Amino acid sequence: MSASKITIRPATPDDAEALLSIYAPYVEQTAITFEYEVPSVEEFRERIVHTLKLYPYLVAQRETSTNSDASTEIVGYAYAGPLHARAAYAWSVETSIYVKKSEKKSGIGKALYSALEKVLAAQNITNVNACIASPETDDEYLNHNSIQFHQHLGYSMIGEFHKCAYKFGRWYNMVWMEKMIGSHHQEQPAMIPFPEVTKL
Repeated sequence: MSASKITIRPATPDDAEALLSIYAPYVEQTAITFEYEVPSVEEFRERIVHTLKLYPYLVAQRETSTNSDASTEIVGYAYAGPLHARAAYAWSVETSIYVKKSEKKSGIGKALYSALEKVLAAQNITNVNACIASPETDDEYLNHNSIQFHQHLGYSMIGEFHKCAYKFGRWYNMVWMEKMIGSHHQEQPAMIPFPEVTKL
């Protein structure tokens, strides 16, 4: 008899190889990311380190146990980054999420975003924004599932750029979606860097 559960924790640089194994198929087989080449493990590790200086980078980990054994597997990740470099944008972030393809529609994405928003709210972030690839019509590289996923989680459509990205010999649109997770004040509390937020 076996049992499994999903736990969410901050990423570490040592997770780079496992996270890259989730990300690589999105680069090679889809237009969900507009990156052309799969980054090296070293580059991906640097991305994690850079993000964690200010923002959360979370992984979803499945823990499976049997009567005689226990194992863990990373099945998804989500992180945030600056919406814009200027100081006035400090309370707004861009979010990204990737789930292992075999784990889609399992609830892992929702759990990751819920945890991510909890941390961001503790950092005094008010606006979360998602930049999402959008096809004019669904094809073998891209569909509207990500847009629908974000809508289901409370994101609203803000705007769309038309035929602004080219991959696999096709032109794709890009949309921005937004969700408010905090209050806006005339005297806004300072954004708190992720390393100073100790509880998920």
